[in-house]
Amino acid sequence: MLSTVRAFIRRHDLIRADTRVVAAVSGGSDSMALLHLLHAHAARGEMRLVGVAHFNHGLRPTAGDDESFVAKAASALGLPFVVDHEDVRARARSEHRSLEDAGRTARHAFFERARQQLDADVVALGHTRDDQAETFLLRLVRGAGPRGLSGMHPRHGSIVRPLLDCRRQELVDWLGDRPYVHDESNDDVGIPRNRVRRELIPLLAARFNPAIVDVLAREADVLQDVWSWMEEAEGPFLVAPGRLDCEALARVPVALRRLVVWRAMLRASGGRDISADHVADVLRLAEAGGAESASLDLPGHRVQRIGAQIVLTSKDAGRDNSSGASDAAPANLFEIPLSIPGEVVVPLARCRVSADQTARVADLGRADTGNGAVAVVRRDSVHGSLVVRNRRPGDRFRPVGLGGSKKLQDLFVDRKLPREERDLVPIVVDETDQIVWVAGYGIDESFRVMDPSEAVLVLRLTRA
Repeated sequence: MLSTVRAFIRRHDLIRADTRVVAAVSGGSDSMALLHLLHAHAARGEMRLVGVAHFNHGLRPTAGDDESFVAKAASALGLPFVVDHEDVRARARSEHRSLEDAGRTARHAFFERARQQLDADVVALGHTRDDQAETFLLRLVRGAGPRGLSGMHPRHGSIVRPLLDCRRQELVDWLGDRPYVHDESNDDVGIPRNRVRRELIPLLAARFNPAIVDVLAREADVLQDVWSWMEEAEGPFLVAPGRLDCEALARVPVALRRLVVWRAMLRASGGRDISADHVADVLRLAEAGGAESASLDLPGHRVQRIGAQIVLTSKDAGRDNSSGASDAAPANLFEIPLSIPGEVVVPLARCRVSADQTARVADLGRADTGNGAVAVVRRDSVHGSLVVRNRRPGDRFRPVGLGGSKKLQDLFVDRKLPREERDLVPIVVDETDQIVWVAGYGIDESFRVMDPSEAVLVLRLTRA
């Protein structure tokens, strides 16, 4: 089993010898296998396991027992233990989300907090090949497009999934006498995922194909490649979060049209579930003739056709943050793909931003922290392509030397940047939307170059 996981990690370049990893552990068989496999991996010097993270959803009477079990498991391995609690039912009610969606949102927010607290590079989750097949079927019956059917990716931002090549029963067999807990909620077939796991997949295996799990997981792998191609093909003139040009949408293939609309809706909704039906509704709105205004109320956002444009407005926009300072979405949004190498013009900000790939550039002064017109960042930390955009509500990053994260809003206040200029600062992000460089104000700590021999990207800001 260890060799299977090691091969998967190498194939997808998930973890290296110096990577600091947090194991997300619920206490179930999958996550306990993850913990022990990562511990063995670290013992070989192939990674650094820096802690265990456990999120208590407060949904079951035995949740406290699970927390205690995981805490003892971490202690037995000599690992730091980070835990957090949340009333997920209350979140689901207040945010008008499903319980599953609210739980996932709360859980992933905690993972990021745990990663920062333990100064880790990634958080490892214990999703298996069976989970991938279940996710494929769930999204298929709900009506998902290529992005949804591509399932769970081996890496998504700071999240890695080293067990996606492993079957659930194989992990149970590998655990042997090592203990794990049973989550009784997994027996409730009223929950869609459990119904797929306990009823639909066994039926498909018995009546159609005994290898159905592997077949579905392979389909998800293929669609990941399709999705990556579609993202690369997305034209920069089509991407304008909050405002889409109907005529521009009509000029591209339908598949790409759906992608552009889905991405815009995802941003406007604050990450809520956007189905293929929701996208189809907006496309019909975009294709409708005439200049009459029409609108749709969708999860977390409102979509209007105003003249020849589709305008998407978050229902959360304009709410105050905890400090009382406004962190609402800016009125003039821009988001422009930046190729490597390449250069883009940002008309609203009256500047150009360029990216060059090169060997380590010596003696660039403040470029190592990005506090100026030039920034040098680690090439291997940048996931996929780059995008130049302005700030979004809730944007955070880790300035070099701060020792923690900071809201972009607070950074601009600290630097005494006039309010009217804050929406015009170019921000370079990678395809996971992680901030790489706040142009002129600093890079994120995770992209700082520590080894003079590393390959780097040189980012430049030039005023027009």
